[in-house]
Amino acid sequence: MEYCTIPQHGASGARRAAFTLVELLVVIAIVGLLVGLLLPAVQAAREAARRASCTNNLRQMGLGLHNYHQAMGCFPPGGIEHRAMINPKTGRPYGPAGRQLAWSVFLLPYVEQKPLYDRIDTGKPFDAPENAEAAATILPLYICPSATNQRELRQGRGPCDYGGIYGERITSPNNPPKGMMLYDCALTVADCTDGTSCTLIISEDSGFRDGQWINGLNVFDQAFAINKAPAFENDIRSKHPGGANALFTDGSVHFLKETMDLKVLAALCTRAGGEVVGEW
Repeated sequence: MEYCTIPQHGASGARRAAFTLVELLVVIAIVGLLVGLLLPAVQAAREAARRASCTNNLRQMGLGLHNYHQAMGCFPPGGIEHRAMINPKTGRPYGPAGRQLAWSVFLLPYVEQKPLYDRIDTGKPFDAPENAEAAATILPLYICPSATNQRELRQGRGPCDYGGIYGERITSPNNPPKGMMLYDCALTVADCTDGTSCTLIISEDSGFRDGQWINGLNVFDQAFAINKAPAFENDIRSKHPGGANALFTDGSVHFLKETMDLKVLAALCTRAGGEVVGEW
């Protein structure tokens, strides 16, 4: 009588079918090492995408500024009736009655936001009850994707991570103001005698806690190195590593490095200083 033989699997074969503790620890270590190597690359790719989106925001603003200039014969003022500034009619500060509306309000019809602009009563202050609903609108155009808490309202109003350039306080007191975004004054391309490709008009200011697109506080004169200003100061800064994006008066956008020479930075913030700006 013939008998079929059944293969026998000994204990040693069973042990080879599973991981030993040492092998498992080695696998875990390898996976951890791969994750550690890939994570910075993923984060860098995400930041590159966010920075590109921020650059696109500024390019849209630049296009809007030049469309405004073509229609109105000038750029929008940096703001109107800042409450701390002197009212020429009374000789006293505007105070609470000052409208304090920002450049970013007047730009709205030229960046495909005319319905929102039409909801704003520009004859009343930025914080008037009549403007509260419109002011609470969050506009992606005015938000840097790398900024923290970018979708949160600021004092009930939509945030703004960008500011108009009022001048510089690096080499001078900025009196009179030397930038392209002034209060109660609309400038033209002809006023930019330093050259539109060498003069800033808007930059990132994503660290300013009171930045709101309707509020005229989003105008500033540069006083510190890029990304070095204290929290209470308006200044060029961003959440991008190594520098910040900025819009030039000709509509071009460039990334300004933190290591930029301060005198060069000051020269870029003035419209008619006569400085010779080299490579930066």
